[in-house]
Amino acid sequence: MNPAQLNPVSVKEGSNPVVIAVPHAGVWLPDDVRARLNARGAALADTDWHVDRLYEGLLPGAAMVVANFHRYVVDPNRPPDGASLYPGQNTTGLVATTDFDGEPIWTEPPSPDEVAARVAAYHAPYHAAVSAALEAAKARHGVAILYDAHSIRSRIPFLFDGTLPDLCIGTADGASCAEALCEAALEVGAKSARYSHVLNGRFKGGWTTRHYGKPDTGVHAIQVELAQSAYLQAEAAPFAYDDKKAADLRSVLSEILHRLEELAPDLKVTP
Repeated sequence: MNPAQLNPVSVKEGSNPVVIAVPHAGVWLPDDVRARLNARGAALADTDWHVDRLYEGLLPGAAMVVANFHRYVVDPNRPPDGASLYPGQNTTGLVATTDFDGEPIWTEPPSPDEVAARVAAYHAPYHAAVSAALEAAKARHGVAILYDAHSIRSRIPFLFDGTLPDLCIGTADGASCAEALCEAALEVGAKSARYSHVLNGRFKGGWTTRHYGKPDTGVHAIQVELAQSAYLQAEAAPFAYDDKKAADLRSVLSEILHRLEELAPDLKVTP
């Protein structure tokens, strides 16, 4: 039996203030969900391919929380009530009805009762794990920094115009983390001539970033959305990992994570 069927979330315990959350790299589907996807949905093209592998070991001591289930089961980076994160813009919801190209993915879409059951079975355990990791980090250090790790194809006309920058940093327009953390991530991106970057562009941070990022309480959150062209051989099936590209990108991501860790003591809150 697939371990993800027994445990929808994998957790690596941490010892430093940083928690890395990976909500969209999972590819496991319950049998009843898989059976109702059409051929387009079954391709799982909207996966954040290999993001857990990309970040593995970059910051020793960082906790990591990874959703093992696919976002088509339920999207853990959407509000559990299904509210849109980007009103007026094309997007996908709590349980997507289309893929990122706007094409249907189901032969039989889930009912509201099924959506509610998926929230309870998958969305809630993922966020329980994220919350626990943040609480543990804050208890140890007086501060916690959530790094929400994502990736997406660099060209998706249904969602955005043109080509996405390589590093898309989201802080809910500055509300989810201290300015020093944002500046550090931008500084690393700016000095890496190989990679383009943007702050609070098309992706400002999803529900995870907005929900947990409360700097006044000592919990900061930052989302980094990567263009998959920066580390995949091609942005098409089989979405293969490119060792050389990934090694170059990992060095930049490692520097960002280490900078966040170094800044954490200055953000400590006292009871």
